[in-house]
Amino acid sequence: MDYEQHLKASKLPDVKTTIFTTVGNLARKHHALDLSQGFPNFEADEKLKSLVNDALTAGHNQYAPMQGYYGLREIISEKIASLHYNTYSPDNEITITVGATQAIFTAITAFVNKGDEVIIIKPAYDCYEPAITLNGGIPVYVQLDAPNYKIDWTVFQEKITDKTKMVIINTPHNPSGTVLSKWDMEQLENILKPTNIILLSDEVYEHIIFDGQVHESASRFPDLANRSFVCASFGKTFHVTGWKMGYCAAPAELMAEFRKVHQFAVFCVDHPVQRALATYLQNPSHYLDLNNFYQEKRDFFLNGIKSSKFKCKPSQGTYFQLLDYTQISNDEDETIGKRLITENGIASIPISPFNVGHRNDYMLRLCFAKKQETLEKAVEILCKI
Repeated sequence: MDYEQHLKASKLPDVKTTIFTTVGNLARKHHALDLSQGFPNFEADEKLKSLVNDALTAGHNQYAPMQGYYGLREIISEKIASLHYNTYSPDNEITITVGATQAIFTAITAFVNKGDEVIIIKPAYDCYEPAITLNGGIPVYVQLDAPNYKIDWTVFQEKITDKTKMVIINTPHNPSGTVLSKWDMEQLENILKPTNIILLSDEVYEHIIFDGQVHESASRFPDLANRSFVCASFGKTFHVTGWKMGYCAAPAELMAEFRKVHQFAVFCVDHPVQRALATYLQNPSHYLDLNNFYQEKRDFFLNGIKSSKFKCKPSQGTYFQLLDYTQISNDEDETIGKRLITENGIASIPISPFNVGHRNDYMLRLCFAKKQETLEKAVEILCKI
C-alpha cells in the first residue's frame, strides 16, 4: 500500500504533537513538578463518586438517550435559567456531550462548510482550528496583546466579511485568565446583530471566576443567545476531566442540526455519570462555591511568588495564571519553559503556540488547580529562579 500518497493528502498537514504532550513527556522524564497540565491533582467530591456507584448498581449501564438523560438536561435548564435568566428547553435545546471539546467539534462540523470563515480570538485553545480546517473552513484571527489580552472590538469588526460563518469566543479565557465583561458582550451583540453569523461560546470555566466578577454567558444576551452554541464542561467544574462529560445549549433550530452530527459521532454519553450528575446538580453549592475554592488557591500562589522575579496580572478566571519572565530571560518562551523543567524541576506551558505566528509574549501558563503541598513546592521553586 502506498501510504505516502495518502499522507500527502492529509487533512491536517500542519498538526504536530501538541505542546501539552511535549511538555508533559519532558516533565515526566525529568521528574519535574507539573503545573503545565490543565487538570486538578486532587480528588473529586466523594459524594459525586458515590452517586456514580449508585447509578452503576441501579443498572443504568446501557445506552442513554441520544440527546442525554432527560433528568440531567432538565436540571441544566434550571441552572441556566437561575444564573442567566434564559430558559432552554430540555427537550430540544440541550444535548449532553463527550466533554466540551466534542460539543465544539460538533457545532463546527454541523455548520462550517468549505470556504467559510471562522473568527478565532488568539491566543486560543488548540481544538478550534483543526475542527475548522477538517470541515474546509478558514480560520481568521484576532490577536490579543499581552499583558491585558483585551479584545479591540474595532479590530474584531474589521475581520468580518460576507464569508464569515461563525465566531468563537472563550470566557473565562484559556490561557490568559481574562474574562469578558458585560460591556464586551454588548459590543459583540451589537456587531453581530445585523448578520447571520453563528456564535460558538466556549464557557468551560463558567464557575471559576474571581474577585466578585460575574460570568457573562452568551445565554444572558438575547440576540447572542439566539445565534449561540454555549458549550460547558462538567469535567472542569467538578474536577473530573477524565470523565469527559459536558453539554451544549442552543436554540432548537441550531440544536437540530447539531444533533444530526452528534448522533453519528458518539450517539450518546456515559449513562451512569449522567444520572449521578443529575442528582449532584440539585445542590447549587456544588458549583457556586467553586469561585471561593479556587480563588484561595490563586491567592496563595500569587502571594507566595511576590518575592520572585516573575511578574503577573492576577487571573480573573479559569485555574490558570500567566507569569511574565522578562526579568529572568529574553529567550523564547519554549526555550525558557524547557529550561525550567530540566534545570529547575517545574513544568509550565509556553503561550507562543497559541498565538498567531508563534508570537512570543514572554509568558508562561501555570495551573494552580493543585493540592496545597504542590502549590507550596511550586512557590519554593519559582522564588529561587
